[in-house]
Amino acid sequence: MNIRQFKETIAHRLMFLLCLFVLSLVFLMVFGLYQRAKPILAVSSMKDLVFSANWHPTQGHFGLAGFIAGTLWVTAIAIVIAVPLSLLTATYLSEYCSRWVREIIKPVIDLLAGISPVVYGVWGMIAVVPLVRDYLMPFLSERLPFFPFASENYTGFSALTAGIVLAIMISPLIISIIEEVMRAVSFGVREASVSLGATKWQTTKWVVLRKASPGIVAAVILGLSRAMGETMAVLMVAGCAMQGFPKSIFDTAYPLPALIANTYGEMMSVPLYDAAVLLAALILFLITVFFNIVAWGILLYIERKEA
Repeated sequence: MNIRQFKETIAHRLMFLLCLFVLSLVFLMVFGLYQRAKPILAVSSMKDLVFSANWHPTQGHFGLAGFIAGTLWVTAIAIVIAVPLSLLTATYLSEYCSRWVREIIKPVIDLLAGISPVVYGVWGMIAVVPLVRDYLMPFLSERLPFFPFASENYTGFSALTAGIVLAIMISPLIISIIEEVMRAVSFGVREASVSLGATKWQTTKWVVLRKASPGIVAAVILGLSRAMGETMAVLMVAGCAMQGFPKSIFDTAYPLPALIANTYGEMMSVPLYDAAVLLAALILFLITVFFNIVAWGILLYIERKEA
């Protein structure tokens, strides 16, 4: 074996080992969290921990259902708001706006994607909380009297507020990815569609968006993952009151990331408290992995359908 082949073999094996190391991180994280959560699982069943909202650590009750529900509420609200907003914005940037407008807007979107979550949290407290409390909640309560709303002493810190802030946080990331994916669609495909008599919107809707659909799904996956794991901004605007299941979008929410950040390291003198918080981290990890697997499954289905 000459020097060139030797170097190539070393590089190949080194890259393989690094790839295995990265893949093993997932299993190491699951194993580590499970080992630290075993004490709570030894005294309570997973069913009681996951489906009970009774969280009283000093009394030995560690039900996580309320926190899981809060995570799903806030993430769902963020995705419902962010996906249409991001898709329409990216479509405009890719297909309709002029070059100089795109050159102005794109750096602003990239700037928004890089802003610290704490800044979004502070902005949510001073802008979004009063907006929801003083305008949105009264407006909807007058027109939807049958809908379950918050009590009269509503402060504005709620699942809806957290969802709005999260949607604004993840939108720049989704917009950037979708816009790049749509611009990567061949210009010849657009010309072929127009030559057959399709309008600009028909070409965008039936050709460009369809060709870019795998990339759009991937962008939503990344946005979903960031929304589900976001901590600081949610902690500042969601209310984080331990009241069980949120019954309305105007109720306070206490997502799992906020629980972990707010309580880990405190009250560790309470038996099993540490194990319960690490079990919450494990559940958050598994929820994120589950939704990513589902989303990537949809992505593979779309790719195979179009192949």
